[in-house]
Amino acid sequence: MATEATDAAGKAAESAGMPQLDFSTFPNQIFWLVVTLVVIYLVLSKVALPRIASVLSERQGTITNDIAAAEDLKAKAAEAEDAYNKALADARAEAGRIAAEAKAEMQAEVDAAMEKADAEIAARTAESEARITEIRDGAAAAVKEVANDTAKEVVSALGVDVDAGSITAAVADRTKG
Repeated sequence: MATEATDAAGKAAESAGMPQLDFSTFPNQIFWLVVTLVVIYLVLSKVALPRIASVLSERQGTITNDIAAAEDLKAKAAEAEDAYNKALADARAEAGRIAAEAKAEMQAEVDAAMEKADAEIAARTAESEARITEIRDGAAAAVKEVANDTAKEVVSALGVDVDAGSITAAVADRTKG
């Protein structure tokens, strides 16, 4: 008999279809569905969601702090860059000033050396001109003397008797012009 009862229940179950779609078990299924949803809601709202919210707020705080620190570092970097640019400009200005001073000193030394060289050249030129004038005067006197001696010898060789004053006057007249 037990086997007949189980066989009858098995046939009834087979003929009814899926047990989830059996209308006789709907109230029981709905009750457990509601209980399960309430338990899931309570677990999520009391345990999981507060933890997730705290992690999210902690991350947001960390991100906010990191952004603030990055802004501070960016401002410090901008200040450091400005200080660097100012120091670079000051160094360039100082280098320009030093170069100008060195150029002025070198120009003064060159000018002094040029004046000294010009003075030396002028002194040597004057000395050379004096020597040239002396040599020219000496040469002119020597030419006159040689001309006088030559004229006396030529005149005496020709056998003409002329006094020395007239020979000197004639040589002087010819050498003038």
